[in-house]
Amino acid sequence: MEHGHEANFLEGTRLFEEGSVADRFWIVRSGTVTLDMSVPGRNPALIERLGPGELVGWSWLLRPYTWHNSAEAETPVRAYEFNAVTVRMAMDADPAFGSLIGNWVTSVLAYRLQGTRLRLLDEYALHGGVDTV
Repeated sequence: MEHGHEANFLEGTRLFEEGSVADRFWIVRSGTVTLDMSVPGRNPALIERLGPGELVGWSWLLRPYTWHNSAEAETPVRAYEFNAVTVRMAMDADPAFGSLIGNWVTSVLAYRLQGTRLRLLDEYALHGGVDTV
């Protein structure tokens, strides 16, 4: 927590945009943040809703440090905000800390990937996109 500070976002505030520099991340204290991604010719596709205790943003940990999606405060949000460069430097300086953070972010990614996979299966099943044998 020594590397973070409190941040507040009004409903509708965009925290970051897909393709921009991923220079920070957040842990939600209260409220809801939506993750979305652009879809050519359509409105952005909702990926997930994140609430208290959840990590918002993982692209700050992996080169080239650009956001892979976008995020918006769906409700008023209170969060802890962390500077990515400072945290990466702390991870390099303390390998045990770096391992903990790396494992944490990896587990978040694995969980979200599985959730996305299940949503895609549901979407294709609902619209007849899955062939049965």
